[in-house]
Amino acid sequence: MPLFAPTIPSPRLLRRLAGAACGALALIASQAALAAIPIEQWTTSTGARVYFVRSPSIPMLDVNMDFDAGSRYDPAGKAGLATLASALLDKGAAAQDGQPARNEAQVADAFADTGADFGGAASSDRGGIGLRTLTSEPELSQSLALAGQLIKAPSYPDAVVAREKQRLITAIREADTKPGVIADKMVSRAIYPSHPYGVSPTEASVESITRADIERFWRDNFTASRAVLTLIGAIDRKQAETIAEQLTRGLPAGATPPAMPPVQLKIPASEQRVPHPAQQATVAISQPAIARGDPDYFALLVGNYVLGGGGFSSRLTDEVREKRGLTYGVDSYFAPAKQAGPFGIGLQTKKAQTNEALALVRKVLAQYVAQGPTDTELKAAKDNLVNGFPLRIDSNRKLLTNVANIGWYGLPLDYLDTWTAQIGKVTRTQVREAFQRHVFPDAMATVIVGGPE
Repeated sequence: MPLFAPTIPSPRLLRRLAGAACGALALIASQAALAAIPIEQWTTSTGARVYFVRSPSIPMLDVNMDFDAGSRYDPAGKAGLATLASALLDKGAAAQDGQPARNEAQVADAFADTGADFGGAASSDRGGIGLRTLTSEPELSQSLALAGQLIKAPSYPDAVVAREKQRLITAIREADTKPGVIADKMVSRAIYPSHPYGVSPTEASVESITRADIERFWRDNFTASRAVLTLIGAIDRKQAETIAEQLTRGLPAGATPPAMPPVQLKIPASEQRVPHPAQQATVAISQPAIARGDPDYFALLVGNYVLGGGGFSSRLTDEVREKRGLTYGVDSYFAPAKQAGPFGIGLQTKKAQTNEALALVRKVLAQYVAQGPTDTELKAAKDNLVNGFPLRIDSNRKLLTNVANIGWYGLPLDYLDTWTAQIGKVTRTQVREAFQRHVFPDAMATVIVGGPE
């Protein structure tokens, strides 16, 4: 998904879009679901890959700019560096391309004047920015000029770096009291013992980060040749080409990124139990599974819907909750990434029932991997996924998410056009064989927080 998705558009933007937006989302959903989504792709003169969809229904432009600048490149002992490098992009900029230097307040005021939303964020694989702006002038030009200035000349003021480091440390300290966070971090370390995917920021790692570290990370990684730019909105191809060149020209030259270690796919089985005063036990079971381009992706997507991704219609919910009342909720997931992301199962249960619930989950998983879904389960999963597809692309922002992922993972341009057909072609045999290739019930890490010791 894109790294930035503004949760609440600015009030000014909402007011100016109110008249134009009436009925537009329904139009987008119906058009996208029934017709081909015309994704145009090219490479800028600067080396950035661009993905563009013209969407004239709303006078607005959504921009997502992903860089190969995720936390997997955090140096040893500096976990949290990628997060700060992206998140602090909107806190000030040096003079650039005729734009005056701006501090944090001036950046906020300038975006408020145009009614735009801007922000940066990072995940394990990518870091970058998102912009949502009106396409009227002068709002569009001013928003793009400011966004370009922030990604090409961030100032990372010392006082702001110190403040944001403390905010991140406070957030880490609070999160580390929560059973779910504890379980997630521990299971990640267990399944990625020698890979950056298993590393999480700590108070000490964030405290060690300096302004020089942040600036160096930006300079090394925020380069056009390692950028994927996604544009969706009420502009034409010529405008899109101009914007892409404008945003990517003048970025740092960058440095060659370090090679990532391979992911060990089959790990030794392990179990860790951590005391916690919470009323319930939190259980996390996981293992490395697949990268996003794996040919088994659709078989695993459908199969996981049956196993635990389909909510109340899933087998885990039926067996663990409905039949035995051992939990209010249990689910399973695949989280494919550039390299093999995790497969996992999570649940909460009464402390006294922890061992019973865990044994049942393991039994259901083993049986499912051995046998696969029934015909009835497979049909229901495919029907639900296909019928729910329009909701995945029923707004510019959701379409942005999907198109950005197409660009980031190098998926076919017709990926969204063929998505439902790919789901429809999945067979029981494909699901069973895909699970047997990628899921190993006897080689998973288990973390129990708050259960019996």
